[in-house]
Amino acid sequence: MNNKDFINKLSERLKRNPKYVSELVSSFETLMTEHLQENDSITFAGFGSFEVKKKIERVSVNPTTGKRFLVPPKLTLAFKQSGALKEKVNPATTSEEA
Repeated sequence: MNNKDFINKLSERLKRNPKYVSELVSSFETLMTEHLQENDSITFAGFGSFEVKKKIERVSVNPTTGKRFLVPPKLTLAFKQSGALKEKVNPATTSEEA
């Protein structure tokens, strides 16, 4: 699903104009980005949480040349799904033993 499809489906569910929903989604993205840039975690009950994690610097090796180089530290975005979402996406299967 791309952004346009998402906006259209959300506007149908909310019974709102797609332009309004597009502005709403854009504001939501901006707000999330601002908080994540401040290293705040964002949690949605029943969905999951987003947080910024810092990866430490490390030494890597080019497999072709064998040359070693330093990879600088960086910040990455991590998402951890909630148990409720995990259950909805991948429901537990009950196995019956014969």
